[in-house]
Amino acid sequence: MTIDAQRLYDSLNTLGAIGAYDAGDGLVGVNRLALTAADGEGRRHVVARMREAALTVTVDRIGNVFGRRAGKRDLRPVMIGSHIDSVPTAGRFDGCLGVLGGLEVVRALDDARIETERPLVVAFFTDEEGARFGTDMLGSAVATGRIALEDAYALRDRDGKTVRDELAAIGFLGEAPSASRRRTPTSSATSSRGRSCAPRAHRWAW
Repeated sequence: MTIDAQRLYDSLNTLGAIGAYDAGDGLVGVNRLALTAADGEGRRHVVARMREAALTVTVDRIGNVFGRRAGKRDLRPVMIGSHIDSVPTAGRFDGCLGVLGGLEVVRALDDARIETERPLVVAFFTDEEGARFGTDMLGSAVATGRIALEDAYALRDRDGKTVRDELAAIGFLGEAPSASRRRTPTSSATSSRGRSCAPRAHRWAW
């Protein structure tokens, strides 16, 4: 089984157009700070692509988004994901490749009509960059129990806007329990800091 590299590249370009700006010298950058209007648009775009791939989408209380593909058995899922928020002067691939790469894996499995033993979850986490509210990997920190939900909600940006209010403003103040309360995935492939850009496999603590 192989992925469709052109389809993946096209999906990265499409998402990269949301929050894009002219960086000069023919370069195009991305400014999609967490929980801004651009982030909300990007989130809705990715959620729509998840639903097109027949994934069951849930949003937790810190705005982390999970798209689940059922497996043959109701076992702990394998998670693939990262983030789609950016720093003010980002490129198209940081974080996004971890999310859209996971979605491409699902599409390739569907194309090949392969049913996996375990469920698969494609995820993106809230404010992993930390460029707006001052705490990086915020969604992951709440999901793992490192930061209390109410403490995360109370964080403010330089204009005094809170995480909770901005989640509500873009429509991603979810109701699902944080991941630390759900069944623990057996393993995951993530790039939550986006440093390597590509998904990488490791075992989550939760």
